[in-house]
Amino acid sequence: MLSLVTRAAGVWVRLRRACSTAALLCSQPCMEKCPADHVVFSRPYSSQKKEKLDMSIFPVENIRNFSIIAHVDHGKSTLADRLLEITGTIAKTDQNKQVLDKLQVERERGITVKAQTASLFYSYEGMNYLLNLIDTPGHVDFSYEVSRSLSACQGVILVVDANEGIQAQTMANFYLAFEAQLAIIPVINKIDLKNADPERVEKQIEKLFDISKDKCIRISAKLGTNVEKVLQEVIEKVPPPSVNIRDPLKALVFDSTFDHYRGVIANIALFGGEVQKGHKIVSAHTRKTYEVNEVGILTPNEQPTHKLYAGQVGYLIAGMKEVTEAQIGDTLYLHKQPVEPLPGFKSAKPMVFAGMYPVDQSEYNNLKSAIEKLTLNDSSVTIHRDSSLALGAGWRLGFLGLLHLEVFNQRLEQEYNASVILTAPTVPYKAVLSSAKLIKEHGKEEITVINPAEFPDKSSVSEYLEPTVLGTIITPDEYIGKIITLCQTRRAVQKDMMYIDEHRVMLKYIFPLNEIVVDFYDALKSLSSGYASFDYEDAGYQAADLVKMDILLNGNSVEELGTVVHKDKAYAVGKAMCERLKDAIPRQLFEIAIQAALGSKVIARETVKAYRKNVLAKCYGGDITRKMKLLKRQAEGKKKMRKIGNVEVPKDAFISVLKRQSEK
Repeated sequence: MLSLVTRAAGVWVRLRRACSTAALLCSQPCMEKCPADHVVFSRPYSSQKKEKLDMSIFPVENIRNFSIIAHVDHGKSTLADRLLEITGTIAKTDQNKQVLDKLQVERERGITVKAQTASLFYSYEGMNYLLNLIDTPGHVDFSYEVSRSLSACQGVILVVDANEGIQAQTMANFYLAFEAQLAIIPVINKIDLKNADPERVEKQIEKLFDISKDKCIRISAKLGTNVEKVLQEVIEKVPPPSVNIRDPLKALVFDSTFDHYRGVIANIALFGGEVQKGHKIVSAHTRKTYEVNEVGILTPNEQPTHKLYAGQVGYLIAGMKEVTEAQIGDTLYLHKQPVEPLPGFKSAKPMVFAGMYPVDQSEYNNLKSAIEKLTLNDSSVTIHRDSSLALGAGWRLGFLGLLHLEVFNQRLEQEYNASVILTAPTVPYKAVLSSAKLIKEHGKEEITVINPAEFPDKSSVSEYLEPTVLGTIITPDEYIGKIITLCQTRRAVQKDMMYIDEHRVMLKYIFPLNEIVVDFYDALKSLSSGYASFDYEDAGYQAADLVKMDILLNGNSVEELGTVVHKDKAYAVGKAMCERLKDAIPRQLFEIAIQAALGSKVIARETVKAYRKNVLAKCYGGDITRKMKLLKRQAEGKKKMRKIGNVEVPKDAFISVLKRQSEK
């Protein structure tokens, strides 16, 4: 074995010739002693070329594609770290904490937002296996990421916390995998905790999912206990992909990111054929032809390979310069060898809409480019152009939930340095029109309203419809009373209630979506000391008595704060909004009247008192008429100022009125 030390580009690099496949995958920093004595590369983005892997040594029957699914914070990313360490994909150090959570927002919040892919090499009973692992998010707002990831898999590891047991999102993710007919390996994590009760969790799994207790694997991902057994179960239980290398190329784009230098990097799963550098490929969506520049696998960093074969999961760079060119769900095939496009993905259904505007209109083009690049990476966001009198040109964006909206906003700020104004989130309502003139104008009888400013007047509508969801709440039984009261205040209708074991109850409710979208989750967590979990799915529309509520500042309507509410709740919502605005709007030299109005009827009012100079400071005694004259002159000045004065609502005032009053 030849070893030599050289200095390149100001960095000492040690090169060592080695022949094993595992040797090419060492990701230790350049000057550290590598435990396996493998080839050591310097900087990941240096000009030094990585040696390419030969992927033909893994036949289809030795490939396993699997996902890790679970409720939020049940230890998916920690289990992924241990799997990466056991297979030698990453070096074993104390710094390995959620290695696959690469985004800053994921690190800060401690949650997974993006599904991440990693290829592992594992030797079992004398055979080398290629395991493609996808780590998925656990929060209900990112369930679209989970369903997309499952399309590239043949099996899943279902992780359940030994302390908390089955939660609402565990149920939702199980049914996603069950409907996709994937092999399911139940894993009970965190058995090292002193309150862990794996027997109870096994009974829950058996009762709810009809999976025998004997099939559950008890592990501690943090300590690495029994994790090796999980890998062996994956090899034995998960079937290899049913594909053929001799078929023409058929690749599914299941995720993509944008790189300023190399263009679009598409994550692909191959369902047939093979692809290599130099191949001419065609996108089934855009019909454009590209030449492949690079293919490879993610380990979890990019590792170039000579070819990718059917059944494998990797990345592909083909000179796509426009963000619109790599549609998630698209099928790629070889030029002059067209194939039937893969079914792709069911498009995500937005649950929450919010207006997004640049703080300064000169930033419009930069923000437009940032939103386009971010939506390439997060295809569940829908975009409509919009404009506002107060805020100028912007967009109306559709999200899967409020956390999704917050994370998207945070990623814009952190990754693209863009600061934006977000309007109050609303849900998509429907209105059944009654006047023939309006029906002719819109071309249909039922219209969808995503912007409160476009909410039609009661006189031209026969009925309003609001979206509903079927919510599942799993909670310890001591909190049932409080939770049922909370649900009733949110206009919910109980559908089902069942005990999943001696202490835990599953409740099912039909909720109006606008009642849960802002802060229901926070209220539920605080009522149940953090033990209750919540998940929801779409349940269609129902008729409702809705009204549009305007917020007026000194008689002028603030379009961005207008909202649609249920008539029974209009006073409470209006009063709370006025109180919040009173705290958020800075005092001026003139009085500001904050009013909530339904049409021309004012239902709530708050007043921000004016700053005023003490004009009587110079009067020591003297006649009362002198004082009255000074006060009268001051009052006239304030009145005149109020007429010409402009009230600006600061950016943080918009955010502070979104949250409801804390539940009493």
